[in-house]
Parts: sequence; C-alpha cells; structure tokens
Amino acid sequence: MSDSRHRFSEAERAGVYRAIFERRDVRAQFLPDPIPDAVLTRLLEAAHHAPSVGFMQPWDFIVIESREVRENVLALFDAANAAGAERFSGERQALYRSLKLQGILESPLNVCITCDRRRGGDHVLGRDSVIDTDLFSTCLAVQNLWLAARAEGIGVGWVSIIDPIELGGVLGLPEYVYPLAYLCLGYVSEFLEKPELEAKGWRSRLPIESLVHADLWGQRPAGGSAGPFGNE
Repeated sequence: MSDSRHRFSEAERAGVYRAIFERRDVRAQFLPDPIPDAVLTRLLEAAHHAPSVGFMQPWDFIVIESREVRENVLALFDAANAAGAERFSGERQALYRSLKLQGILESPLNVCITCDRRRGGDHVLGRDSVIDTDLFSTCLAVQNLWLAARAEGIGVGWVSIIDPIELGGVLGLPEYVYPLAYLCLGYVSEFLEKPELEAKGWRSRLPIESLVHADLWGQRPAGGSAGPFGNE
C-alpha cells in the first residue's frame, strides 16, 4: 500500500481539483467590486511560488489600474482582433465576431505577467538545451495565479489577441522583457459551467483517452481505452 503521510486530506484534495476543473477564462462576467490588497497579495505570492527552471524566477507583475493605460491596451486588442476575424469566413467569422474575448475595461484590475529573458545570467541551470524554459516557467506562474484566483472567487481572463511588441511599448518594458500574459482580474457574477468557447460551439474538449500514449507515440495503454485512469 502506498505511503499516504504526505497526501492532503480528502477535503483539501477536493479543493485543489475543484479549482482546476472550475477555472474559467472570464471575459463578460466581471463585477466592479475592487480586489482587496490582501487578496491581491495572496494571488501574487501564489504566482511567485511557481516552479522555475534553475530557480531563475523570470517573472515580474505589472498591476494596472490606470484607465488610460487600459484604454491604450484595448486599442491594441481591437486592432489585433479585427485582423483575427478576417482569417475566418462565413458562419465561422460571424461566430468569431460574436465572441467577447476581453474584459480590459470591465474588470477592476489588469495584471501583466512578464518574463525577464536575462534573469539568472547567461547560463541558467537546466536551460542550456531548451532556451525557452524561462517562458515555460512564467506560464506556470500564470497558472498558479489563476488557480489561486478561482479559490478566492476571482475570475481571470487572458487577453492573448494582442501584439506583444506593441504591448511592451505601451507598458514601457525593456527590450529583454517579454509581456507573456495580459490578464483581467475581478470578482464575477458567475463562473460558467463550461468554458465559454465550448459552450458557444467554437471547440469541444478532447477526450483524455485519445491523448494518452504508452512508451511511444500512437501506442495506447495496455489496459485498453481506460488505460491508467482506473488506478489509485
């Protein structure tokens, strides 16, 4: 029998999995209520405790409340979003245009999580073979913040339809700092039962059984379609 001394309690495990499964990319459900400083501090601390290759901790957090800055960011989104719509046609384009894909002004707070690509020096432990591990590490900080926010009842929306170079200019970033994630944060009227893009028919969630391979690509687990999912 496996040693369970390090396992969380049943209630604690349920909370972790609930945050994972109920996390949503929020665009349209934001409330104007401000996020208390203590709560924001907890979210940023959670993000700062993400794992990072070579313990480089390449992230910084730009907390944005200024209406002027957010309007400038919104203008970048509007330009990129208009160009994005032109990549589709017919019903697909109509569906794209009907989607709300940002909450830059509606949310009470925006946070840009950046990646300092010089952090840690020229030779970061574990980064020699895969140079982009700084970006991957920063993504883990985003995920930590997102899950902590869900536990706090706060919605997060990632604005990815935006030119990063232009965004860096608006935020005054040095050329070696990459604006990895522009996030909208706020309390919400509801968390949708399903991801909005799934609910509106843009994409469906792929079945996990089709994504698990055994030893080599394309080989399925020996236990059949269920594979390892029946194991403790």
